[in-house]
Amino acid sequence: MKKAVFYHAGCPVCVDAEQMMVGYLDKSQVDLDIVHFGDDASRIGEAEEAGVKSVPALVVDGQVYHINYGASMEDVKNG
Repeated sequence: MKKAVFYHAGCPVCVDAEQMMVGYLDKSQVDLDIVHFGDDASRIGEAEEAGVKSVPALVVDGQVYHINYGASMEDVKNG
């Protein structure tokens, strides 16, 4: 099973991307974790280590896919 993490900051672009992208993933094939930095800022470092430069972003088995552009990770860290 593939491991996927969808990182976002709760902005309208992020929420829209979450609703669209998550619906396309086959949950029988993908173990999905959704991380909203507004709810769990402790995972910002994890996202940066994975290579996330902006959100929304989807990381699948270590490969980062940046989706649209909501906010840079610097913006996320500075609130």
